[in-house]
Amino acid sequence: MTDKDKSSDTALRVDAVIVGAGFAGLYALHQLRRRGFSARVFEAGRGVGGVWYWNRYPGARCDVESMQYSYSFSDELQEEWRWTERFAPQSEILSYLNHVADRFDLRRDIAFETRVTSVHYDEDTRLWNVRTDLGESISAQFCIMATGSLSAARVPDLPGIETFAGDTYHTGDWPHSDVDFAGRRVGIIGTGSSAIQAIPLVAKTAAHLTVFQRTPNFVIPARNQALDAVAERFWKDDYPAHRSRAREIGTFYEFSDKAAFDVDEEERAQEYARRWAEGGVNFVHAFKDIYLDKAANDTAADFVRARIRDAVRDPAVAEALSPRDHPLGTKRICVGSDYYETFNRPNVTLVSLRNEPIEAITPAGVQTSAREYAIDTLILATGYDAMTGALLRMDIRGRDGQTLREKWSAGPRNYLGLMTSGFPNLFIITGPGSPSVLVNMVIAIEQHVDWIVACIDALRDRGMSTIDASPDAEDAWVGHVNAEAHLTLFPQANSWYLGANIPGKARVFMPYVGGIGRYRKICDEVAANDYKGFRLSLALS
Repeated sequence: MTDKDKSSDTALRVDAVIVGAGFAGLYALHQLRRRGFSARVFEAGRGVGGVWYWNRYPGARCDVESMQYSYSFSDELQEEWRWTERFAPQSEILSYLNHVADRFDLRRDIAFETRVTSVHYDEDTRLWNVRTDLGESISAQFCIMATGSLSAARVPDLPGIETFAGDTYHTGDWPHSDVDFAGRRVGIIGTGSSAIQAIPLVAKTAAHLTVFQRTPNFVIPARNQALDAVAERFWKDDYPAHRSRAREIGTFYEFSDKAAFDVDEEERAQEYARRWAEGGVNFVHAFKDIYLDKAANDTAADFVRARIRDAVRDPAVAEALSPRDHPLGTKRICVGSDYYETFNRPNVTLVSLRNEPIEAITPAGVQTSAREYAIDTLILATGYDAMTGALLRMDIRGRDGQTLREKWSAGPRNYLGLMTSGFPNLFIITGPGSPSVLVNMVIAIEQHVDWIVACIDALRDRGMSTIDASPDAEDAWVGHVNAEAHLTLFPQANSWYLGANIPGKARVFMPYVGGIGRYRKICDEVAANDYKGFRLSLALS
């Protein structure tokens, strides 16, 4: 009998259950152990890594520079690990997380190939009862959701997709072996970040690649390169100062203190050109009002559209690739290599789904309103049910049996992005209502985990058993998050930040745009002020 076949009705007990073994779950486990708490991690994959375990599509890599996209909690870890590229590929990030798991002996408390199916709160015992797909039952005082913001792959409801005779892949759930596209007619649906990374590589080997695009995205060149010793030493020689600044600003970019119209047109163009040549997301911080003022944003968007026309020889294709329905950066800005140039290849066809929408997937290909495109391999680069999807796929029930799905039916509601009222001792790492996806995720994860573990430690020291967000504090935080978002241009885009990519999902802007430094200060002040906005209960006698 294999481990996968085993099940047990024997109830286990730990201080905390952690769901997910990516950056967040591993760090939460490490920090809880350091404070003397027992914990059990459940991970659906066969290994650690979270999103970096599943996302193995061609070209998958991080859009935050590798020297920043790493843990800061261990000086020894920072010094010993060697990144090889400016933007680390998936394989290297996964190797890093495996190194962390081994270095800190984390695997012994992780149950792999185990998916949590239900998380129910018992009001009598004040414990969370967690069940898995293997039939295991475990009780814990605390439950920490380290499920990731972009981990619930979205498979679109396309008529006839089950009839397709060829191979089908999703970029968020890629095979763990190489996929050979040689001689294949490949179709890829979607032009978000994963597609933008995959398309240039797939095009190099496929007999033909047809790209089905609904919404074009702004793509900034990565200018990726081998990480030289000078760049590495710049970080390692003064990591404390760099990390301290990153904790205040989120990601170590070159933030301008000038508005776009503080300079003349020539100087503005020169600044955009300089940042374009350097590559990376740093481009969108050329002026401080790009996310605030539409006229300022238009100057950056016009610059990028001009670069698209420079790169793509066919004017009609260049125009189709040029975003015009949302301000630059209000959909997650994408970083790529040779993306626009790939559409000059004779074996690449761009299909605008706004001109000819998909009507069905047939056994032999994709049928649009205009024609059928014959393909042998279908790639779904259709993104994720972001921020809430992984949580709502579990049966999570709080006080009075209320489900999280019911509670969040009109959009996610929580306090500080950390807890949702009526679900005591249930913590969420980098979920909705927190900076999460708008900053360096590792920095956001460390802030959340440190706050959560300090909170659990404080409860133990005070002889308390539960902490729960008050409805009034939750209402105020939801209002604050929305008010901050509407000071920016972000709500003008139909993005996954708003849940717009999921049919029927409530349209609520989910991340907190107020900045991680400001957010960190708010969280610290709440804790220092006797956890203002939370309700604490004494331990059962």
